[in-house]
Amino acid sequence: MTSRKLKKALAAAAAFCAIVAVAPAALAQQDYPNRAVRVIVPFAPGGTTDILARLVASGLETALGQSFVVENQGGAGGNIGMGSAARAAPDGYTLLIASSALMANPGLFKEVPYDPINDFAPIAELAGSPNVFVANPDAGINSMEELVAQAKENPGSLNIAMPGLGTTPHLAAELLKLRAGIDIVNIVYPGSAPSIQAIIGGTTETATMALPGAHPHITSGALIGLAVTGTERWADLPDVPTMVELGYEDLVLETIFPFLAPAGTPEEIINLLAEATIEVLQDPEVQKRVQEGGFQVLAKGPEALKERIAREVPNYKSIIEEAGIERQ
Repeated sequence: MTSRKLKKALAAAAAFCAIVAVAPAALAQQDYPNRAVRVIVPFAPGGTTDILARLVASGLETALGQSFVVENQGGAGGNIGMGSAARAAPDGYTLLIASSALMANPGLFKEVPYDPINDFAPIAELAGSPNVFVANPDAGINSMEELVAQAKENPGSLNIAMPGLGTTPHLAAELLKLRAGIDIVNIVYPGSAPSIQAIIGGTTETATMALPGAHPHITSGALIGLAVTGTERWADLPDVPTMVELGYEDLVLETIFPFLAPAGTPEEIINLLAEATIEVLQDPEVQKRVQEGGFQVLAKGPEALKERIAREVPNYKSIIEEAGIERQ
């Protein structure tokens, strides 16, 4: 064999090997998903993030024809689940639906097991929700003014439940204490569901959480809505004022719910998931259920979520520093 023919043969063999090596991955992406997909929720079952995740997972099962199984990995303010998702194989079979804790925790903890910008591939910005301050009907607190007055009269006598350190409900409580000059004792739970159970059971007098978890209990009368932290009153809670209306002009904090994959997940899979997710969220019946649950549908794609994360990570660090919250 001549030198030229040998070179051609070697080049052809190398090209064939490259095709063989790439083919399984390419086929896997084309067939995605061909088995169950795990969706990590870094909080307890029954909480706000969990409710939305199960709604989205159900829609994706219908759209993509495979099971999307929600797996709750609560603890450490969401860090355990978010760190687990960041370390998962970037093959599209482990995903994460988190809350604003994803962006807040780097400012709250000395160490977090993930980088919110570099360890994840954004898929979609699912929904947003204001936070709400609520009271147990037996606590004798029927308004934010009464909460502040009671806290000033008896410093340290009131407890306030919240779903995790560094969550936007936690930051809302800290800003309230700072702006109103009051002392309320934080009682931290691993999600909104345990927080709700605590306040309904009378373990705490007050609580702060994302609106969806508290919404049905406010409308039923099991809890008293004191104020929301959005820019406007919630449509079907017209008697619950905003914190801005009550004179707390900068106390606007909303929880958003990002959908992400581990960094390095193939772009084709990210795009498929993003398109399917946005289609699910645009379905009128899904939108109705989301809105009735206290969420506002956002349905924005990867670029919008990427920009949101980059913007909010430093913003939360600034709020945490202003509130004087000691890093854990």
